[in-house]
Amino acid sequence: MKKRYAVILAAGQGSRMKSKKYKVLHEILGKSMVEHVLTHVEKLNPEVIVTVVGCGAEQVKEKLGNRTDYALQEEQLGTGHAVLTAEPFLGDKEGTTLVICGDTPLITGETIDALFKEHETSGAKATILTAHADNPYAYGRIIRNEKGHVAKIVEERDATESERLVQEINTGTFCFDNQALFKALNQVGNDNDQGEYYLPDVIGILKEAGEIISAYQMADIQESIGVNDRVALAKATQTMVQRVNEKHMRQGVTLIDPSHTYIDSEVVIGPDTIIEPGVFIKGNTVIGRDCLIGSNSVIVDSDLSDSVQVTSSTIESSVIHSGADVGPYAHLRPQTELMEDVHIGNFVEIKKSKIGKGTKVGHLTYVGDATLGEEINVGCGTIFVNYDGKNKFHSTVGDRAFIGCNANIISPVHIGKNAFIAAGSTVTKDVPENAMAIARNRQENKLDYAKKLPYSEDI
Repeated sequence: MKKRYAVILAAGQGSRMKSKKYKVLHEILGKSMVEHVLTHVEKLNPEVIVTVVGCGAEQVKEKLGNRTDYALQEEQLGTGHAVLTAEPFLGDKEGTTLVICGDTPLITGETIDALFKEHETSGAKATILTAHADNPYAYGRIIRNEKGHVAKIVEERDATESERLVQEINTGTFCFDNQALFKALNQVGNDNDQGEYYLPDVIGILKEAGEIISAYQMADIQESIGVNDRVALAKATQTMVQRVNEKHMRQGVTLIDPSHTYIDSEVVIGPDTIIEPGVFIKGNTVIGRDCLIGSNSVIVDSDLSDSVQVTSSTIESSVIHSGADVGPYAHLRPQTELMEDVHIGNFVEIKKSKIGKGTKVGHLTYVGDATLGEEINVGCGTIFVNYDGKNKFHSTVGDRAFIGCNANIISPVHIGKNAFIAAGSTVTKDVPENAMAIARNRQENKLDYAKKLPYSEDI
């Protein structure tokens, strides 16, 4: 097999996006468009990948890191000029070069591989990725000769009546013999209305030299969508949502309403997990088997083991072990870890804390910067007071402790095993094992005092 190379075009500003963010950095299901393209290209293991950057070069480099080499197009002088900036990386190499736009996030590795194979077996110097369009208006038409090779690409404005009836269109993705590509690019002129150097002109130059131009028609035209504005971004997102959700369902995940379930492209979910409508699962989240993710939950960059239940809650950068349940209306903030069979109830917030096996934090509670042991009961309204306005402090609670309702744990304190915190207490000192802490004023009843109050006539 010939050596393979790739050039990703990612230099444009994308003015039609009406955004301060560069076009290829707009995201679909958790990854920028150019990241999706690079991920699909990487599946083919090219010898060299060159990403052409221009507008927002540093931001694109920051996003893609060392996964690719970079060529800088200082002035945006057309697609032909963009590819030519990759010549220092590829100009002397033999093999096949893919040229693909960084705003085509839906194209798959399988389609790219099929394009490479068509090029490598056809003996062509260039192969065009094409698609069938029911309505080809505004697209360049692929005109084939009697042998099935490409005779020419005709733009809408230049096409005859019969050529406008052709429904095979140019998608803007190509494979080239690498040396033929750069030889032809150096012959491309800019005698056009825009004064730019266009990559498709290479096709004409190769045809004039008597070379074969081939074409591979992809199965699904949706893969070819190039995102130039927010409308196209939304359409591409809908297609990606459908694709990702179908993948999970075919792997044994139940989505009650796939059209209202949003799962980022890198998420992993085990079989027999049920996901209700309105759920967003983002980032590098991993969810195990037999889980239930209830409506309107948001899970980001978290690891959920088997048999976890989440009800209408938000979970960020947290780890939840098997059998635990969260919600409704709980918020797990980063660096939270729930061990097996933990219960986190409604309106509970946990941050940077580890909650031991079987512990219950039922409702209306904040646990921050704390380590809780096993089989603890945390009463309603408990607050771990971890911040003094400048520094954060950590508290620990031993196994089987009981914390009564409306307790304030003023960190840093250590509460021993089997300790008991009386309801309404404000704990500022360590509590020994098996001890009871009570820190509240003694109740006094003032008999008949209500009669002295201003509204006493109402009594």
